[in-house]
Amino acid sequence: MNKAIFFAFIGLLYFNGAVAQTADEKEVLQLSKDKWIWMAEKKIDKLEPLFHEKAKFVHMSGTWKKAEELDIIKSGSIWYKKADVHDVAVEITGDVAIAWNRITLIAEVRGSDVTTEFTVTEVYKKEGKSWKMLALTFSSVRDTHQIKH
Repeated sequence: MNKAIFFAFIGLLYFNGAVAQTADEKEVLQLSKDKWIWMAEKKIDKLEPLFHEKAKFVHMSGTWKKAEELDIIKSGSIWYKKADVHDVAVEITGDVAIAWNRITLIAEVRGSDVTTEFTVTEVYKKEGKSWKMLALTFSSVRDTHQIKH
């Protein structure tokens, strides 16, 4: 009986270690989550320092830089009303983090409400103690699409 308890304990430790997240992974996950809220609430003051000066944003209708993305959000020409995040995965290599979000995005685009399934790829670079977003790319996918962890 003692062996069974011992192996169950070892298995639990192994499982917890396999799914444990680093502090950087937790931070990137939280930034990614916060970003969706800030975009919905048009909080340019929060997004401006998050977006790297050389950031690129790839949407279904085009690619633009930081200033254009912030202007689009501020003006409401694309209003990211709500991102329902179904799944997210983060991988970090050195000072670069990639986050994949599978979302249902509810947005207002040119005055019309649209709902679209996306996998969004976010690339972050750590500068000092802060993570800066270098890229955000929307890829249209089926609602059955899954992110492999």
